[in-house]
Amino acid sequence: MYHAQIKQAVAMAKILLVEDDIDLTSTMSDFLEHEGYTVEHAGDGAEANFRLSSFKYDLIMLDWNLPKMSGLDVLKNYRSSGGRTPVLMLTGRGGLSDKESGLDMGADDYLSKPFHLTELSARLRALLRRSYDFPEGDVTIQVRNLELSAASRKLTVDGMNVHLSPKDFALLEFMMQHPDDVFSYEALAQRAWGDDGEASEEAVRSAIKRVRKKIGDVEGTVIENLSKEGYRLNSKRA
Repeated sequence: MYHAQIKQAVAMAKILLVEDDIDLTSTMSDFLEHEGYTVEHAGDGAEANFRLSSFKYDLIMLDWNLPKMSGLDVLKNYRSSGGRTPVLMLTGRGGLSDKESGLDMGADDYLSKPFHLTELSARLRALLRRSYDFPEGDVTIQVRNLELSAASRKLTVDGMNVHLSPKDFALLEFMMQHPDDVFSYEALAQRAWGDDGEASEEAVRSAIKRVRKKIGDVEGTVIENLSKEGYRLNSKRA
């Protein structure tokens, strides 16, 4: 019954599509509405800001290059104001540094143009399932000044809410479940991301870098890099 309720909620999700390309907007809107979603549209960054401050959505699809305000700035404003709705960035920028910038600002996933609508649909379903899947009996893990609620996917640092993308959250969750244990990048990739094809050594290093930044681990004393061994989460304060 519980999983059936999640499936129904995903199918009925309300999506904000922020995109200035009229033809692409029409194509995506028609496809998503045919899939059963309710889709609202904003054609520039200013309108997106207004809608996000005025209405509630289940998922946000946000283009990077927008008139009046960039998608990155819209995302930054939304997260800094406490917005927690999943965000899928849409962009023609394919570089790793651009992807990292979006994830650093609080994007949950990233889809490079051009893309197949079936891939878009799969990404949306995955993000929505994760956002709805909050079973009873949430378990809280605490290490140093970090407190992580596994089921509700909430992280606080010194009592302040911090947003992580699903993959970065999974990485930190795994390390907090095994404090002081040393893991190779292969082990971290497998445990945190499973069989995801993007789970390379470079991807793990980038994820570690993002997580360190989000938790204020500037000097790398919380998530330690042990030469030729891997990474560990040091549970002992200096």
